[in-house]
Amino acid sequence: MVVALGSNLRGHYRSNRDLLEAALRRLPDVGLDVTRRSRWWRSAAWPDRAHPDYLNGVALVETSLPPREVLDALLRVEMAFGRRRGAANDPRTLDLDLIAYGRAILEEPGLALPHPRAHQRLFVVGPLADVAPDWIHPELGATAAELAAAAVIGADAVPLGEP
Repeated sequence: MVVALGSNLRGHYRSNRDLLEAALRRLPDVGLDVTRRSRWWRSAAWPDRAHPDYLNGVALVETSLPPREVLDALLRVEMAFGRRRGAANDPRTLDLDLIAYGRAILEEPGLALPHPRAHQRLFVVGPLADVAPDWIHPELGATAAELAAAAVIGADAVPLGEP
């Protein structure tokens, strides 16, 4: 399973990196065991570059929870880190997205798998290519590395150091 993490507001943490590291540590508490994680990637806010820059990454996760329960768990973690939902693409302390759940293809209210726009976003597929370059998109048949090479949204995203 693939979970994307992002932040452009640090909340009460010293930095966005500290907040995201704490969020990663919280995932096992809700039944999501992180097996690998990417480097953090920095990019300008999208679509409004006037907002603070984002720090993003991807975690590969194992769980026995079904997809809807995974999504609910991610939303609970977001709320615990001060996420308040406003307008789409508003700045946020923590954004957790379920990108893929195995090879599942699913469309139901509030949950689409694989994530319908992740393949267009370098700040998602770049980190995914860090940890699983040969991961294959369930619908498109392209690898994470191929998707990263073709991504047009967040094309300014760059990796920062080691995980």
